[in-house]
Formats: sequence, C-alpha cells, structure tokens
Amino acid sequence: MRTPRLLAALACTAALAVTATACSGATRPAGAGPGSYTVTPLSPAAKGDLPEITWSLYAEPYTLDYAQAYDYPPNTVLANVCEQLLRVTPDLKVEPGLAVKWANPDPLVWVYTLRPGVTFHDGTVMTADDVVASLRRQMDPATGSPWGSAFKNVKTVEKTGPLEVTLRLGKPDVLLNELMAASPGTVESAAFLAKAGKEYGVPGGRVNCTGPYALDSWQQGESITLRKHARYWDTKLTPKTDTVRFTFVEDPAARTNTFLSGTADGGYMVPSSSFAQLRATTKGKLWFGPNTATSNLAVLDFKGPLGDLKVRRALSMALDRKNIVKAAAGGIGVPAKAPTARGAWALLPERTEGYFAQLPEPVYDVAGAKRLVEEAGATGRKITLVTSTLAPEISVVANAVQAAGRQIGLDVRLKAVAPEAYSSIFVDPNARRGLDLVITSGYDNTPDPLEFYQYLRTGDFGNYGNWSDPAYDAAFDRANAAADPGARSDLTQELQKIAVRELPVIPLYEAPYSVFLGSRVTGAPTGIAQLYYPWAATVGATGR
Repeated sequence: MRTPRLLAALACTAALAVTATACSGATRPAGAGPGSYTVTPLSPAAKGDLPEITWSLYAEPYTLDYAQAYDYPPNTVLANVCEQLLRVTPDLKVEPGLAVKWANPDPLVWVYTLRPGVTFHDGTVMTADDVVASLRRQMDPATGSPWGSAFKNVKTVEKTGPLEVTLRLGKPDVLLNELMAASPGTVESAAFLAKAGKEYGVPGGRVNCTGPYALDSWQQGESITLRKHARYWDTKLTPKTDTVRFTFVEDPAARTNTFLSGTADGGYMVPSSSFAQLRATTKGKLWFGPNTATSNLAVLDFKGPLGDLKVRRALSMALDRKNIVKAAAGGIGVPAKAPTARGAWALLPERTEGYFAQLPEPVYDVAGAKRLVEEAGATGRKITLVTSTLAPEISVVANAVQAAGRQIGLDVRLKAVAPEAYSSIFVDPNARRGLDLVITSGYDNTPDPLEFYQYLRTGDFGNYGNWSDPAYDAAFDRANAAADPGARSDLTQELQKIAVRELPVIPLYEAPYSVFLGSRVTGAPTGIAQLYYPWAATVGATGR
C-alpha cells in the first residue's frame, strides 16, 4: 500500500472531463486548451552533459539504508546509488538489473543469475556472497526492516554458484520475485555492511552500492551530494551530469520559489498548489508521468468507531471527492473507485478498464451517511485524524474529512504533527497510538497491483490498523501462487472487490506523477518509477 505513503502532491487535471485512461498513464492528452495535459514516461532526451545539478526534495531523507528506505525522499536519492536484482523501467515494465536472468523451476524456488563484472563504488566486484548478505539482512529481525514481510515465505537464501543465488520458499510467492525490482532486491557489499555496522546509511555514514552515482557527502539539515561512478556497468545509463546535489525544502511556497529562481534545477512531487504557476512560467516545464498512487484514508484503529463497517461506509459516503480534488489539487484529479490507481495495473493494462467498470462509483450521500452513523450507534463518537504541514494537500484533505464527519454526527478531531512525526506513522507502530485515520498515498513499487493488496493481509507491516479478514488472506494466497499473469490479475481483482466492500482504507482520488524541470535541464523520467530507476543518470543539458 504504500511505501511510506505520505500524501503525494500529484496531478491529473482538470476543469475538463478527464478520462480514466488518462489517469492510468496514457500518453494522449485529456482534451485541449489550458486545462489539458499529457502523461508521458520521459521528458525529452538530454542533448549535452552538465558538471552539476541541484535537485529539490520536499523533506530530508531519514536514512540512506536500503533496508530502512520506506518513503519518497530516501528512495529518490537511493535510486541513483543502489540497485536491485531487477529493474522497473520508466514505462513501468520489469527488466534485468543486477541479475541478467531469473528462473522459477519449481513453485518453491527462485534462481537468479547475476551480472558479471559489476563493481561497487569502492572498486570491489559484486559476487553472490554480496547478494546473499543483502537479502538476509532484510530478513533479519534485528535489522527491523519494513521490507521484512516481503520475505515471509522465504526459508533460505543460498549461494549456489559464483554468480548464482537461490531462494527456497515455504509456499509459492510470485510477488517476491517482482519485489526484487524494489528495495527488497537491493544489493550492497557484504564486506562494507559488516564494516559499517550501525553507522550504515545514517547521516554522516557511508553507502557502497553499484549505481551510476556514489554517495559523496551528507550534511545533515543542508544537503546530500552524489558523484558520478566512473566504472558503472550499464553504458546505456552513463551519467550525463557529474554531480547531483539534493536540497531539502519543506515549505511548499519556498520550494516553488527554488524552481522559479533557478536555485533548484528540478524536483519530483511538485506542490499541487503551485501547478498553475509552474505551468505558466518560462523558467522551466511541469511534466506529468505514469503513477501507481491513490490518495487514501488509512484506518489505524479498528477497535474504535471505525471498526464498524457502517461507520467506515458512512465516512466514505460523506466525502465530496470532487470538491476535495478542487481544493487539494486545484481541480486536478479524479475521484478514486479503489485504493489502487488504474496506473497500478500496469501488469496487464488492457484489462484495467474492465476491472474498474465492475466497481461501484463513489457515492456522495450525506443524509444516507448520517443514517448509517445512527444505526451504528456512533453519533458523537470521537475520531482522530492526523495532519501535518508536510504538504498543503494534507491539511486541505484533513479539513474536508473533519467537516464531512461532523455533518454526519462524528466528532472528527485533527491532531497536527511535525513532518518527521508524520513519516514515523508509517514505520513505527508506537507513533499510531491514539490515532484513527491518516492520509496516505497508496502506491505500488512494481507494475503489479497485487503488491498493494499484500499490505492488507493479516499481520503485514503495511497493514497499519491490523485489519484482518481470513477470506481476504486466502484470496491473496491464491493470487500470489498464480504464475500466469492473466490469472493473477483476475484474482487480484477479487481482492480489490473485497477491499472496496470492506474499506480498510477509504479511497479519495488518483492522479499522475509530477516533476518540474528548469529550463537548463531535461531527460528525467517523469513517473513514479523514479523511486527505483536511476533517473539522475539521464538528466543533462537541454542544449539551449
């Protein structure tokens, strides 16, 4: 559901009617005129090299440890530094990465043949021992990795050749292989991990991976600087820029000013409150890319009022999603029918519209919602929704939910927390105490929507409210054992129907990804694949 799952400042558009396929990542424009837009996976290719660029993040990463990276800022940096066994491409396909091929000779066995001649940033050569150490570290409870549950079915990770690693499972798990293209499949030097110990990936600490950029410095509170890796193995992604410097600007208006002033050359997840301004400027261009994210309300406590399905349905019915889109994203977006976006169904996109046609349209019915609250005996019950200054959209949506709740007799109270505390909600169960709801951006790291729905299984790390449905768990196991993509996609749709019916998360709206590129740079992928694809390697000069 959410690799951290903050509310993304995303965009789809418009005052015009927006088609569902447009939001799923289609590359055709939605209408014409000032409100139209095009979703495309890439900006125009760079025409020259640059000595350096400055890239804006909306928050400072809390870690650069691949096993702890569970949010947009750390993954945006690490996408250029560390690599996985497989790779997600800008058009949301999966291709070989540090593994040249993989095989599933038995439902309980995954075999990875590693790429020869790959060097870490310190010049040492990657071997099967590095892969084994990296994956086992994810599984070690002492690591405390939020990705540990991805390995729930893994019995052993073994070196079965100088460049071969074999995973043996307790039950079939197709999703495990797909997640080898995300943080779970990251490879770090075994020797470096042992030497770094607890200092690995922390501010002032080091990282030693295989990506096109190496970590040069991390000045906490100020910047992170990456330098070009001269011996990078993938010549198609030889960096066009020597140095990439990341700066951290939490205030949306101040961040927008860095784009307009040229202080920053670009940045992902642009504040939606600045879309109109950035689309009108001559200082650069705002791009929209494929996205797998949906803005949702995740239930954090099923022992309180929201443990009653009638109350969850009532709150969903009380939400005026069209006005939420207008207020939170300047009219940019479409109401969500499910907790996964249409763009998350990139595994077999031709089936997407058929699946979503089977789902009910979001209902806006305040009177009916109030009756449900009364039937549940929940009138006057308190519901605490966490909010933050992390992004203006969070406050806007929070205020809308509070107003909707009060219209139907629920006492929705807002609890404001600092941006870092908001992030903690998604990785620290203790940070959720006393909270009923959080605004999230539920997205897939891979092109398979089954990844999102794994987070609703009983006991999963991403199941923030500990929702449990035995029928759902059984349906998930059937889907995750289906090797055929078509069968798996159909079975995942059954999970989606259960999620829509039971509402462990309440869908809000979906929209494409956003990136602003200043006038001197181009070449960046525009979509959410930037969280794992080495996007900075393709950024270079416009040639102006």
